[in-house]
Amino acid sequence: MSQSKRIVVVGASRGLGLALAEEYCARNWHVIATSRGQSEGLDELRERYPSLLEIETVDTTDIASIRALARQLETVSLDALFVNAGICKANTLTPLEVAEKDFLDMMSTNALGPMRVVEALYDQIAKQGVIAIMSSELGSIANCTGFWELYSSSKAALNMLMKAFSARQGDKSCSLILIAPGWVQTEMGGANATLEIAQSIPFVVDVVEQSAGIPGLRFVNRHGEILPW
Repeated sequence: MSQSKRIVVVGASRGLGLALAEEYCARNWHVIATSRGQSEGLDELRERYPSLLEIETVDTTDIASIRALARQLETVSLDALFVNAGICKANTLTPLEVAEKDFLDMMSTNALGPMRVVEALYDQIAKQGVIAIMSSELGSIANCTGFWELYSSSKAALNMLMKAFSARQGDKSCSLILIAPGWVQTEMGGANATLEIAQSIPFVVDVVEQSAGIPGLRFVNRHGEILPW
């Protein structure tokens, strides 16, 4: 039997992150799933896949926590890294109305934290591996409609930081993906979202798997279609 591929899924306590961990386990990947605190969903998933799932505590807004994870994995080769951590606050407000802390929390969690994880774990990714970050169609400046403008700006910032990271790596980068899962019915997406998790996450994982060995950065949707920056 061939050895399972190995992935770190960051931000896997619930919603899309938990669904990612479950999908990868179902595909026989060895999954290192991170959460800021205890997650009943992850605990239940580990009971189903005790030989495939590890759970680690990581706070992506705490640089010391990220560095501790990097030290723990410094001898581990990863086939993929998927950073899913993200929050949405004050999504109906304007810059004049929002509390400064809410906006800064989104920027820290949705943009700065994910890129710090990428930077910290980059050397652990196999040459033919994939780094994916959960972005959003709302991160596209070209397609902006003003919907959830503060959240959108944090995802646009994430996209820019990933673009800059890719430029620094040049032709030596592994596959880098900013992927938009669609508007999914989760606690963050809300009941009005247009997609169920099963209509999104399996396709997202397909795109990541199919991207192995394709260097450079792409901003895509769950079907692998290129999105405008």
